[in-house]
Amino acid sequence: LSALPFLKPVHLRSPRSSGGQRRHTLPASEFRCLSPEDAVSVFEIEREAFISVSGDCPLHLDEIRHFLNLCPELSLGWFEEGRLVAFIIGSLWDQERLSQAALTLHKPQGSAVHIHVLAVHRTVRQQGKGSILMWRYLQHLRCLPFARRALLMCEHFLVPFYQKCGFEALGPCEVTVGDLAFVEMQHPVRGHAFMRRNSGC
Repeated sequence: LSALPFLKPVHLRSPRSSGGQRRHTLPASEFRCLSPEDAVSVFEIEREAFISVSGDCPLHLDEIRHFLNLCPELSLGWFEEGRLVAFIIGSLWDQERLSQAALTLHKPQGSAVHIHVLAVHRTVRQQGKGSILMWRYLQHLRCLPFARRALLMCEHFLVPFYQKCGFEALGPCEVTVGDLAFVEMQHPVRGHAFMRRNSGC
Protein backbone atom coordinates (compact mmCIF):
# COMPACT_ATOMS: atom_id res chain seq x y z
CA LEU A 1 0.00 0.00 0.00
CA SER A 2 2.97 2.32 0.42
CA ALA A 3 3.12 2.42 -3.38
CA LEU A 4 -0.22 4.19 -3.45
CA PRO A 5 0.44 7.94 -3.23
CA PHE A 6 -2.74 8.79 -1.35
CA LEU A 7 -2.00 6.25 1.39
CA LYS A 8 1.51 7.48 2.13
CA PRO A 9 1.66 8.72 5.72
CA VAL A 10 2.49 12.34 6.38
CA HIS A 11 5.31 12.39 8.91
CA LEU A 12 6.21 15.00 11.46
CA ARG A 13 9.79 16.17 11.27
CA SER A 14 11.68 14.58 14.13
CA PRO A 15 13.04 17.29 16.43
CA ARG A 16 16.65 17.04 17.50
CA SER A 17 17.61 17.13 21.13
CA SER A 18 20.38 19.37 22.42
CA GLY A 19 22.81 16.49 22.01
CA GLY A 20 22.04 16.24 18.31
CA GLN A 21 20.26 12.90 18.71
CA ARG A 22 17.10 12.34 16.66
CA ARG A 23 14.05 11.64 18.82
CA HIS A 24 11.56 9.12 17.47
CA THR A 25 8.07 10.48 16.81
CA LEU A 26 4.88 8.88 15.58
CA PRO A 27 3.48 9.99 12.20
CA ALA A 28 1.37 13.12 12.58
CA SER A 29 -1.25 11.65 10.25
CA GLU A 30 -1.39 8.22 8.64
CA PHE A 31 -3.96 6.39 6.50
CA ARG A 32 -3.69 2.62 6.33
CA CYS A 33 -5.78 -0.50 6.00
CA LEU A 34 -6.91 -1.92 9.32
CA SER A 35 -5.93 -5.26 10.83
CA PRO A 36 -7.73 -7.53 13.32
CA GLU A 37 -5.51 -5.99 16.02
CA ASP A 38 -7.32 -2.68 15.44
CA ALA A 39 -10.76 -4.22 16.07
CA VAL A 40 -11.19 -3.06 19.67
CA SER A 41 -10.27 0.55 18.85
CA VAL A 42 -12.66 0.43 15.89
CA PHE A 43 -15.50 -0.90 18.01
CA GLU A 44 -15.01 1.69 20.74
CA ILE A 45 -15.39 4.54 18.22
CA GLU A 46 -18.33 2.86 16.49
CA ARG A 47 -20.17 2.07 19.72
CA GLU A 48 -19.99 5.67 20.93
CA ALA A 49 -21.01 7.05 17.52
CA PHE A 50 -24.01 4.80 16.87
CA ILE A 51 -25.52 3.54 20.12
CA SER A 52 -26.43 7.05 21.29
CA VAL A 53 -28.22 7.67 17.98
CA SER A 54 -29.79 4.36 16.93
CA GLY A 55 -29.30 2.12 19.96
CA ASP A 56 -27.19 -0.38 18.01
CA CYS A 57 -24.00 -0.66 15.97
CA PRO A 58 -23.74 -1.57 12.27
CA LEU A 59 -21.01 -4.07 13.18
CA HIS A 60 -20.44 -5.80 16.50
CA LEU A 61 -16.92 -6.63 17.68
CA ASP A 62 -16.93 -10.20 16.35
CA GLU A 63 -18.20 -8.94 12.96
CA ILE A 64 -15.46 -6.30 12.83
CA ARG A 65 -12.85 -9.00 13.45
CA HIS A 66 -14.57 -11.19 10.83
CA PHE A 67 -14.29 -8.57 8.06
CA LEU A 68 -10.79 -7.43 9.04
CA ASN A 69 -9.64 -11.05 8.78
CA LEU A 70 -11.39 -11.71 5.46
CA CYS A 71 -10.87 -8.45 3.58
CA PRO A 72 -8.59 -5.95 5.38
CA GLU A 73 -7.84 -4.31 2.02
CA LEU A 74 -11.43 -2.99 2.00
CA SER A 75 -10.91 -1.05 5.23
CA LEU A 76 -9.17 2.24 5.89
CA GLY A 77 -8.20 3.86 9.17
CA TRP A 78 -7.06 7.39 9.88
CA PHE A 79 -4.46 7.53 12.65
CA GLU A 80 -3.16 10.68 14.30
CA GLU A 81 0.02 10.23 16.34
CA GLY A 82 -0.71 6.50 16.44
CA ARG A 83 -4.32 6.85 17.64
CA LEU A 84 -7.26 5.78 15.49
CA VAL A 85 -9.57 8.76 14.91
CA ALA A 86 -11.77 7.59 12.01
CA PHE A 87 -12.34 4.46 9.94
CA ILE A 88 -14.28 2.78 7.15
CA ILE A 89 -14.94 -0.96 6.86
CA GLY A 90 -16.21 -2.61 3.69
CA SER A 91 -16.64 -6.03 2.11
CA LEU A 92 -17.42 -7.35 -1.38
CA TRP A 93 -20.95 -7.94 -2.63
CA ASP A 94 -22.02 -9.72 -5.83
CA GLN A 95 -25.55 -8.46 -6.50
CA GLU A 96 -26.97 -5.27 -7.99
CA ARG A 97 -28.64 -4.18 -4.74
CA LEU A 98 -27.99 -4.90 -1.08
CA SER A 99 -30.00 -7.52 0.76
CA GLN A 100 -30.16 -8.59 4.40
CA ALA A 101 -27.36 -11.11 3.76
CA ALA A 102 -25.00 -8.25 2.80
CA LEU A 103 -24.83 -7.23 6.47
CA THR A 104 -22.71 -10.26 7.37
CA LEU A 105 -21.30 -11.76 4.15
CA HIS A 106 -18.15 -11.10 2.13
CA LYS A 107 -18.47 -12.31 -1.49
CA PRO A 108 -14.90 -12.64 -2.83
CA GLN A 109 -16.06 -12.81 -6.46
CA GLY A 110 -18.13 -9.63 -6.16
CA SER A 111 -17.31 -6.31 -7.81
CA ALA A 112 -19.37 -4.04 -5.55
CA VAL A 113 -17.79 -2.80 -2.32
CA HIS A 114 -20.39 -2.66 0.44
CA ILE A 115 -19.38 0.07 2.89
CA HIS A 116 -20.67 -1.17 6.23
CA VAL A 117 -19.66 1.72 8.45
CA LEU A 118 -17.89 5.07 8.55
CA ALA A 119 -17.29 6.52 12.01
CA VAL A 120 -15.28 9.39 13.46
CA HIS A 121 -14.08 9.71 17.05
CA ARG A 122 -16.23 12.15 19.05
CA THR A 123 -13.25 14.40 19.88
CA VAL A 124 -12.57 15.21 16.21
CA ARG A 125 -16.08 15.45 14.76
CA GLN A 126 -17.31 18.52 12.88
CA GLN A 127 -13.85 18.92 11.32
CA GLY A 128 -14.59 17.41 7.89
CA LYS A 129 -12.72 14.21 8.66
CA GLY A 130 -15.57 11.96 7.49
CA SER A 131 -15.63 13.42 3.99
CA ILE A 132 -11.81 13.46 3.74
CA LEU A 133 -11.64 9.82 4.78
CA MET A 134 -14.35 8.85 2.30
CA TRP A 135 -12.48 10.62 -0.50
CA ARG A 136 -9.29 8.74 0.34
CA TYR A 137 -11.20 5.47 0.59
CA LEU A 138 -12.71 5.92 -2.87
CA GLN A 139 -9.25 6.71 -4.24
CA HIS A 140 -8.02 3.50 -2.62
CA LEU A 141 -10.83 1.48 -4.22
CA ARG A 142 -9.90 2.85 -7.65
CA CYS A 143 -6.57 1.06 -7.37
CA LEU A 144 -8.21 -2.31 -6.65
CA PRO A 145 -8.77 -4.03 -10.01
CA PHE A 146 -11.91 -5.90 -8.90
CA ALA A 147 -13.81 -2.89 -7.52
CA ARG A 148 -16.39 -1.43 -9.90
CA ARG A 149 -18.69 0.50 -7.56
CA ALA A 150 -19.28 1.29 -3.92
CA LEU A 151 -22.62 0.66 -2.21
CA LEU A 152 -23.92 1.77 1.16
CA MET A 153 -27.16 2.18 3.04
CA CYS A 154 -27.88 5.10 5.33
CA GLU A 155 -30.69 6.83 7.16
CA HIS A 156 -32.44 9.67 5.35
CA PHE A 157 -30.72 12.45 7.31
CA LEU A 158 -27.29 11.25 6.05
CA VAL A 159 -28.22 11.30 2.35
CA PRO A 160 -26.98 14.90 1.80
CA PHE A 161 -23.59 14.04 3.34
CA TYR A 162 -23.06 11.09 1.01
CA GLN A 163 -24.34 13.05 -1.98
CA LYS A 164 -21.60 15.60 -1.30
CA CYS A 165 -19.16 12.67 -1.37
CA GLY A 166 -20.39 11.80 -4.88
CA PHE A 167 -22.90 9.05 -4.08
CA GLU A 168 -26.30 8.88 -5.77
CA ALA A 169 -29.47 7.56 -4.18
CA LEU A 170 -30.87 4.34 -5.65
CA GLY A 171 -34.06 4.45 -3.60
CA PRO A 172 -35.28 2.62 -0.50
CA CYS A 173 -33.05 -0.24 0.65
CA GLU A 174 -34.68 -3.60 1.23
CA VAL A 175 -32.54 -4.05 4.35
CA THR A 176 -34.11 -3.09 7.66
CA VAL A 177 -32.69 -3.16 11.17
CA GLY A 178 -35.40 -3.15 13.79
CA ASP A 179 -37.61 -0.14 13.05
CA LEU A 180 -34.95 1.62 10.99
CA ALA A 181 -35.36 2.09 7.24
CA PHE A 182 -32.53 3.07 4.90
CA VAL A 183 -31.76 4.67 1.56
CA GLU A 184 -29.39 2.73 -0.69
CA MET A 185 -26.66 4.76 -2.41
CA GLN A 186 -23.89 4.01 -4.89
CA HIS A 187 -20.72 5.56 -6.27
CA PRO A 188 -19.04 4.33 -9.48
CA VAL A 189 -15.42 3.25 -9.21
CA ARG A 190 -13.36 3.81 -12.33
CA GLY A 191 -11.54 0.91 -13.98
CA HIS A 192 -8.09 -0.05 -12.79
CA ALA A 193 -6.43 0.58 -16.17
CA PHE A 194 -7.73 4.16 -16.35
CA MET A 195 -6.52 5.03 -12.89
CA ARG A 196 -3.15 3.35 -13.46
CA ARG A 197 -2.53 5.75 -16.33
CA ASN A 198 -3.77 8.78 -14.45
CA SER A 199 -2.90 8.46 -10.77
CA GLY A 200 0.23 6.39 -10.50
CA CYS A 201 -1.56 3.35 -9.05
